[in-house]
Amino acid sequence: MTGKWIKVIPFDMKYLRDYHENFNEEIARYQWPDPFENEDAAREVLQEFLDEMEKEEMLIFSIVDENEKFVGSVEMHGLTEECPELGVWIVEAEQGKGYAFDALNFILDYAHEKYGKSQFFYEADIRNAGSNKLLEKLSSDYDIEEFEVEDLVTDSGKELKLKGNELRRKTENE
Repeated sequence: MTGKWIKVIPFDMKYLRDYHENFNEEIARYQWPDPFENEDAAREVLQEFLDEMEKEEMLIFSIVDENEKFVGSVEMHGLTEECPELGVWIVEAEQGKGYAFDALNFILDYAHEKYGKSQFFYEADIRNAGSNKLLEKLSSDYDIEEFEVEDLVTDSGKELKLKGNELRRKTENE
């Protein structure tokens, strides 16, 4: 996909260092996963994601700007499930430019067109204003059912206040 501002392309290990360096404490602050301990740990997890993508069990895409500079990642886990889970993150310096919204639209449309998916799960910490604004923007094309906030503590001790949301394509409901 080529948008006005970004391209969303299948993840390639040439972006490993950028992914590792930018998925930092601030980005992971309100997410279950923690930053990677080192580049080798990042490589191992990302290779697992690529293997799952090859088996059509998940999707992982890089978000790059017009100069092919890595600006984030958009993922869909549980692709074989009825309601796969969405994830997106944008490099700190690139946030607030609409990249996450464009990338989510891309992956949602891609999953619908290629796999017939019309229901998706999106979870965000209630303190993550940017992630929650994305839901508002998606509400024109999706019916969104909000779930109760769940207070969780990760293995590393982060305290999260996660609210799940189920998105259903409006065209599927009419």
